[in-house]
Amino acid sequence: MKITEKMRGDVLVMSVEGILVGEPEASELRGKIYRLLEKGTKKVVLDLELLRVINSMGLGVLVATLTSLRKRGGDLYLARPTHKVEGVLTLTQLTRVIKIYDSVDRAVKGFRRFRRPKTL
Repeated sequence: MKITEKMRGDVLVMSVEGILVGEPEASELRGKIYRLLEKGTKKVVLDLELLRVINSMGLGVLVATLTSLRKRGGDLYLARPTHKVEGVLTLTQLTRVIKIYDSVDRAVKGFRRFRRPKTL
């Protein structure tokens, strides 16, 4: 798995490429996110355009990230999930708690109207 990071104002955009189905990928993503949370990052967009597969362990990382961000007054948005990944998100009903955008730009702009969400 390859993860790239880029700040867009006060929003961190992380692009995830490859698969997120177990170790060491889950630990790698979780570790990067938590290090950034410790530095004060509160608004994160995960760009999933190049993520080919996600399973329950990967979904667990997303939920843990969402929970940690919301506890700190932030949020997690997803951008450009592949059809396959979006299907998993829909099936598990995560689309009800995580906002999904069709572009990174729209996800970043979504934070302009950001209001502190309720914690899970």
